[in-house]
Amino acid sequence: MAKTLNLTLKVWRQENAQAKGRIETYEAKDIPEDCSFLEMLDIVNEGIVNSGGEPIHFDHDCREGICGMCSLTINGVPHGPERKVTTCQLHMRKFKDGDTIWIEPFRAKAFPIIRDLVVDRSALDRIIAAGGYVDVRTGSAPNANNIPVEKYISDEAFDSAACIGCGACVASCKNSSAMLFTSAKVSQLALLPQGQPERTRRVLNMMKQFEAEGFGNCTNLYECEAACPKGITVDNIARLNREFMIACAKEGLRP
Repeated sequence: MAKTLNLTLKVWRQENAQAKGRIETYEAKDIPEDCSFLEMLDIVNEGIVNSGGEPIHFDHDCREGICGMCSLTINGVPHGPERKVTTCQLHMRKFKDGDTIWIEPFRAKAFPIIRDLVVDRSALDRIIAAGGYVDVRTGSAPNANNIPVEKYISDEAFDSAACIGCGACVASCKNSSAMLFTSAKVSQLALLPQGQPERTRRVLNMMKQFEAEGFGNCTNLYECEAACPKGITVDNIARLNREFMIACAKEGLRP
């Protein structure tokens, strides 16, 4: 017979960005330890709805750890206590019977609260959009070996491309900086031949949008790397700084 848990949830509730938020307490009873954290919230919400209450609002989509939607701060840690997993991949067996769990939204000025645990992370989308596109010849599918790429370069590019844009790096940073996210997106294309034509314009535009969105600066505490569910490293931030300095020099701008 599967083991079950009885838990106390301290959940942030807030009707909208202008409303005053508050912590409300819920009892999560007979929660199977094999269910995921989001499934646990589904069970709690079912009980709330059955008793005539308003369910806890939270964001999710794929529930497979690849979309980055499940942005919850659990006991003060973005995505919870387990390393390199998203909230939807966190299972209740990581908790103990009788635990009290604090659940809050990602906190950042650039991530305004929509309702309860749901935040607007479209600022990250606008940074990506500011980077624009890449110039490549279209037509019939090219041979895969037409553009040679050294393996260590392709490996680094793929590691950077693993970023799912969840915003955990922002939520974990005391400055609410999106440097790890932005650096991963810049690195992904700066490393590859296809990304060279727009290399200078891309980093300048993305950093300009970064500033416009109100994200803080990086102070090298590496909390972002520790919180990232995909293991994106701060090596990308060092690369972003180099890309930005070189781009500024080429355009005669002051960093």
